[in-house]
Amino acid sequence: MNISHIEHLGIAVKNLEEAIPYYEKVLGLKCYAIEEVADQKVKTAFFKVGQTKIELLEPTNEESTIAKFIEKRGEGVHHVAFAVADGVANALSEVESKEVKLIDKAPRKGAEGLNIAFLHPKSTMGVLTELCENPNA
Repeated sequence: MNISHIEHLGIAVKNLEEAIPYYEKVLGLKCYAIEEVADQKVKTAFFKVGQTKIELLEPTNEESTIAKFIEKRGEGVHHVAFAVADGVANALSEVESKEVKLIDKAPRKGAEGLNIAFLHPKSTMGVLTELCENPNA
């Protein structure tokens, strides 16, 4: 697997309207995109820090994984996403061959048009890990 960089850090928040001002007014970052990913029941807001992005995740449904995460653990870091240069499907095949438990058996569409897949935290030292690729890059 060829990881090129940390694509983004996903941070679960209860409310984007309340969270965005902290990142803009306190940290001096600029929210450059807000997007709803309906099939994941989440609304996202993105900030850029160098080459890495911060992705705020607000649940749009109480049954979403983000809502369940916040209920169980509170707001905070949800996942780390790595950009893979050789494709998510190839990376999934490689990590599965190394006995890593997969949440996603195949890539799916995520925010910003990325192909994404998640690795189970039970196989990744407790860190929910996302693999990403930009199909247009």
